[in-house]
Amino acid sequence: MIAIIDYGMGNLRSVHKAFEAVGHQAVVTREPRIIADASHVVLPGVGAFGDCMANLVRHELIGPIRSAIQSGKPFLGICLGMQLLFTESEEFGTHKGFDIIPGKVRRFGLNPMLKVPHMGWNDIEIVRPAPPFEGVHTGSHCYFVHSYYVEPIDGGVVAAMTAHGNVFASAIWKDNVVACQFHPEKSQDVGLRIIKNFGAWT
Repeated sequence: MIAIIDYGMGNLRSVHKAFEAVGHQAVVTREPRIIADASHVVLPGVGAFGDCMANLVRHELIGPIRSAIQSGKPFLGICLGMQLLFTESEEFGTHKGFDIIPGKVRRFGLNPMLKVPHMGWNDIEIVRPAPPFEGVHTGSHCYFVHSYYVEPIDGGVVAAMTAHGNVFASAIWKDNVVACQFHPEKSQDVGLRIIKNFGAWT
């Protein structure tokens, strides 16, 4: 069973439907016991970094998320769910994240020629083929909606890169944790392949 964490924000229905579409059993939950018993855990997210962290605290989900990651079970962060894994974000002030991946979440530069938020289809360059990216190749198009990007201290955790003004990390992989800035649940065949691979990852 795959646990999709519900903290009151995020595109939970589309993520849940994507897992079902590829044949994986998933449940949307905020119950610590269900998260602990799940074989895989997903942290989706949309919205502001600080608000999401506040909701995770309010629903007492910080501990269950840390425990899930520390247990070694496959863990997937999506969009803001990826950013929350980092040390801190500069979105509307400075907000602390989980610090699972040392680094910061930064806003795209103030360039009048650069559209922010970065919204729509863009290609990814695979630099480290994480297990959920099996069969996904450089040049694959994925769907993005974000104004902030992650900047890891250790470039060795980067799994994919994307260019939007500057080149940024669009996916990371560290041990049992994989996360992507794009939305696999909205990225058609490429995204469904990632979701299917993640559910089969052990």
